[in-house]
Amino acid sequence: MNDFLLSIDAGSINWARAQFALTAIYHWLFVPLTLGLAVIMGIAETCYYRTQKSFWKDTAKFWQKLFGINFAMGVATGIILEFEFGTNWSNYSWFVGDIFGAPLAVEGIVAFFMESTFVAVMFFGWNKVSKGFHLASTWLTGLGATISAWWILVANAWMQYPVGCEFNPDTMRNEMVSFLDVALSPFAIGKFCHTVISAWIIGAVFVVAVSCWYLWKKREIRLAKESIKIGAIVGLAASLGAAFTGHISGQQVAKVQPMKLAAMEALYNGGTDQGLTAIAWVNPIVQPDYQKEESAPLKLDIPYALSIMATDDPHGYVPGINDILNGYTKPDGTKEPSVDEKIERGKNAITALAAYRKAKKEGADEAALAPLLSTLSSNMQYFGYGYVKDKNDIVPYVPINFWAFRIMVGLGCVFILFFAVIILMAFDIPFLSIVTRRLLATIGLIPETEADVHDISRLPKWHYIVAIALVPLAYIASESGWLVAEFGRQPWTIQDMLPTWVAVSDINSSAVALTFFLFLFLFTLMLAVEISILLKQIKKGPEYSDKV
Repeated sequence: MNDFLLSIDAGSINWARAQFALTAIYHWLFVPLTLGLAVIMGIAETCYYRTQKSFWKDTAKFWQKLFGINFAMGVATGIILEFEFGTNWSNYSWFVGDIFGAPLAVEGIVAFFMESTFVAVMFFGWNKVSKGFHLASTWLTGLGATISAWWILVANAWMQYPVGCEFNPDTMRNEMVSFLDVALSPFAIGKFCHTVISAWIIGAVFVVAVSCWYLWKKREIRLAKESIKIGAIVGLAASLGAAFTGHISGQQVAKVQPMKLAAMEALYNGGTDQGLTAIAWVNPIVQPDYQKEESAPLKLDIPYALSIMATDDPHGYVPGINDILNGYTKPDGTKEPSVDEKIERGKNAITALAAYRKAKKEGADEAALAPLLSTLSSNMQYFGYGYVKDKNDIVPYVPINFWAFRIMVGLGCVFILFFAVIILMAFDIPFLSIVTRRLLATIGLIPETEADVHDISRLPKWHYIVAIALVPLAYIASESGWLVAEFGRQPWTIQDMLPTWVAVSDINSSAVALTFFLFLFLFTLMLAVEISILLKQIKKGPEYSDKV
């Protein structure tokens, strides 16, 4: 392995990371809208099934059309991501392929097959299958997309919290010993719930924005008003759900990835009674000198909130970056080794592994191999640290984690307020509507003449502009969440087990750079094409049938 590291082109590591980040970010532009629109179109068709009114059928078909455009782009970008594990991260694929490949295989065999089967019925089965079967196909298409996300997120969660596996020194691979431990890991369940629910927010924001554009243009009034109601209800429920599941994810991160939490909070020195940082001046382009600074300057926090989030105890202990680097004692009395100690134990594991393989190759008996296996086993949990040269290499880039986390949480609060106001304004709830509009008129957000008007289609234009402007902000919030998840794990491809510079393929950096720019061009073109097609279809509007 050390000979392999010496042959690696240093530039290929950065280019491989950049290429994977590029494709992942572009892919995630398509996925959440797919998951979100699946819920909206399912609800619309359910309304059609229950009422038998052609209006709801036309509404469902309109949102299904936009879903289909986005769905196709998501499939194309997702396939490229999986190929990159073999081209740019072959050492990673060899080391953990038995585990990481299993969820992806299930995703391809079950979930993708399910999506592709029922999506055909959904689009082409109108008037060819029963209304009940068509409704089931619509929901199963969305369920298939969600199950697909589940298995991909299981694979990603395993990288964050590797469980259900054992290292085999004879094959030099980590091998799965419990599929259920991998598939039902608490980290995987938390990540799945938070990610999918956040995708519903994007779908809801998109639907409300498109509907507001119609109201602005004074067309498709009924479809817009009814879709706004559906989108606002889904959006508010999802926004509140994202806050709850985000709290659960934060607790899991505190337990298994304390360095990520410290980077998110710019927490240099931890302790008990820790407050959650509301704002602080963390230079967005320079890694802070966490070893010299006591805390981030101009810090304003919410007392005890971080301890509550991490431990459910306002007086709970939360380690900071320096505590993790230098070692600390946990509240239960156990001592967490310093990173220098972990590096030393990781080197012992690597040395024992090399000695074991050499001895076995030379025909040593079990008695001679037993001490080497014992040394390897007792130090294996720190195996990845053996490739770390400087303890500061395991500190993630604080500025990205700190600001991305606050962008995500801040916009999440905006969405809760936005959907709550939309619900009050869209539904004819006389007392609440009057109170809401009177309040908005009092603070000057709407004209006094509009204070007693319940009809959302009669609002000033700037209300609709705000709804449309929230679409890119929803994507920024979602991408920020992924930045925290992935940058916070650095430098590990697999937490504590495999650093990025060991996982990469031994290929020339120029080859990776070439494909990086090729993908940048192709994905940007695909995004531009999708936006263009979506805008044309939105401008065209729904196709109404004459049948009741």
